Amino acid sequence: MKKTLTLALAALTLFSCNSNDAKNAETADKKEVTEVEGTAYTVDTTSTVTWTGSKPTGQHIGLIPLQEGSLIVNNDSLVGGNFVLDITRLSNKDLASDADNQAKLEGHLKSPDFFEVAKYPQANFVITNVSRFVSDSTKPALMKDATHTITGNLTLKDATKSISFPAKVTIDAATAAAQADFNIDRTEWGLNYKGPNNPQDWVISKTVNVKLNITATKK
Repeated sequence: MKKTLTLALAALTLFSCNSNDAKNAETADKKEVTEVEGTAYTVDTTSTVTWTGSKPTGQHIGLIPLQEGSLIVNNDSLVGGNFVLDITRLSNKDLASDADNQAKLEGHLKSPDFFEVAKYPQANFVITNVSRFVSDSTKPALMKDATHTITGNLTLKDATKSISFPAKVTIDAATAAAQADFNIDRTEWGLNYKGPNNPQDWVISKTVNVKLNITATKK
């Protein structure tokens, strides 16, 4: 029983992070999605969505693969887009040399105790607004080399919230790319271990770090 509890808590701490560098994304109720005009650039599914979790004894890093998506470009500017994440293929990378524990941790995260991938196999992000990033000299830098602020609806399990975060966006005749590094509060999407009032969940940081490195190619 002690070993099982330890493993369960370890699995959950994979999604607990308090990054000293990244800042919290602004979270609000989901926004209305309006149709935008432009050219669709097909997202490369080798693009990476990286999660990092920390705990008193260290940290863990993993990936959530992209299933499909597109970025919409108009007059050399990013104006919209969306991408789908395949939660069924969520993986941990730092335990690659310990296949048994790696599999147990990944299995626990995908179980009904957490993401419940059998019922919710995908996550989705839909861009609702893109604006030029404006720095504030009175506040710490949100992201080095940020060019834009991206706002979009993030759906995890059965919850959808709007998040806004700084990003570095680059566009040329053939490709579009976006990079970002931010934190979210997992409990905003109901990601609580056995419920929000379970003592085992209280000891885990609510903060999850997410790094996006998205590339897309013009059709």
